[in-house]
Amino acid sequence: MTTAPARTLPDIEAHTKAFWTGGKSGQLLINHCVSCQSYIHPPVPMCASCGSRDVTAKPVSGRAKVASFTVNHMRWLPELNVPYVFAIVELVEQAGLYVSTEIINIEPEKVAIGMDVCVAFEKQEDVYLPLFQPLD
Repeated sequence: MTTAPARTLPDIEAHTKAFWTGGKSGQLLINHCVSCQSYIHPPVPMCASCGSRDVTAKPVSGRAKVASFTVNHMRWLPELNVPYVFAIVELVEQAGLYVSTEIINIEPEKVAIGMDVCVAFEKQEDVYLPLFQPLD
């Protein structure tokens, strides 16, 4: 069994808790505006589209396409495995709904813009990091 690399973990706040802990139940939870039905990410307590504060976390499919990426070769932490792919993926639920993430379980040179990916959670302490891997 391999251990996950050390990562800097996010601070958990009321409006971000669902996003960072939804992986415990295998769900990617994205804030959603009840008023205008828009998804909101990064998670904030107010809708940027309509200004409503009627925002709640809602499960999404976890499927996305790679919108942009870079291959990082810098070892920021001693335990960090390099190279790794830092990416911005666009969730299929809404155009322009982007999540910053790492692409895993693929050689960095094989990652491509437009590639179909799906969420895979990595547990560290009480946080379930939403990473993405190629969709099989």
